[in-house]
Order: sequence, then structure tokens, then C-alpha cells
Amino acid sequence: MAKNTREKILKAALKLFSKKGYLGATTKEIAAEAGIAEVTLFRYFPSKKTLFKEVINTYSFLPKLKEIIKSYENRSYKEALEQIAYNFLKLLEENKDLIRIMHSEMQRYPVEIKKIHDNVVESIIKVLAGYFKLLQEKGIIRDFNVELGARAFLGMLFSYFYVKEIKGQKDTSSEEVWKVVKSYVDFFINGTLVQK
Repeated sequence: MAKNTREKILKAALKLFSKKGYLGATTKEIAAEAGIAEVTLFRYFPSKKTLFKEVINTYSFLPKLKEIIKSYENRSYKEALEQIAYNFLKLLEENKDLIRIMHSEMQRYPVEIKKIHDNVVESIIKVLAGYFKLLQEKGIIRDFNVELGARAFLGMLFSYFYVKEIKGQKDTSSEEVWKVVKSYVDFFINGTLVQK
């Protein structure tokens, strides 16, 4: 029951943060959306800041990235990067309303809220950089700054998503997304693989 209530709160918070932003959504509205009393919400999350942090951690790319790296550790570099890229773009698409509103509000966020966002982004970069470091140690990819490599890889995917959103393009089909993924992965692999 407790787990179910917690999930309901997180889903309601994601929905309202996506519609109204961190600044606009109130805990009272989030509790109503979850079908609970506000006092119940505070039993699970003592503040709106704590709730926001949990929403960002739960719905960020970090859990999925760890899962992909673990399940693709014995597969090819190309296959792993394609899965990472595809799932990253898919998650951006699923959370585009939240991303859009966060980017428009970011300058007005309190410092601790900006830190929550930045910490999650940095954790994602570190996990991907760790994967690249492992591949360097195995002699699969050449020596380069793995953190910059992780930023470059995710950055080119985010820029594709962001430009598409700015231009207001309709959701692209899975087939189209796979074409983009394959192109970007190809660019990246050709720049990072050890030359035989």
C-alpha cells in the first residue's frame, strides 16, 4: 500500500511539474491529483524540494542507463551505444513537457533546485564516462577524455531533440528515431574506436 501511494504521488508530481513547473505546482494540487490528503504527501516527502528531487531521480535517464550498460556489457560497443541513444531520445520525448518547462524556468529556480537538476545530469555523465573508461581499458576505444566524450555523445542527442522541439515537429516514428540513432552512433564510433 505504501509503495503504491508513493508511486501515485510521484506520478502526480511529474504530471503537475510538467504542466506548471516546479514554481507553479503546489503540494496541495499534487496531493489532490494523487487522490490523497496533503498531510499524507508530507509523510512521504517532507517538502516540495524533496518531492522534486525524487521525481527527477526516478524519471531521469540514470536508472535506464545503468540497466543498459549492465545488460550490454558483453555485447558490441555499437549495439550498446545504439541502445543508450535510442532510450535517451525516447525518455526525452516522454518527458518533453517537463524538460520544456524546466528550461524556461531554470533561471528563476532556487539554488538548491538547480543543484538537484545538475547533480542528476552529472551522475548520468559519470556513469557513461565510466563505461567509456572500461572500454578504453579493454583496448576497444582510443584514449580520450571520457567525461568530455560522454558530454559530447549525450549532447548531440539532446541538441537533436531540442531543435526538433523548438521547430515544433510532430513526434517522429520509431523508425525515424532509429535512423537518427544509427547516424549519430556511427559518427561517434568512427571518432572513438581504436584504428586497426
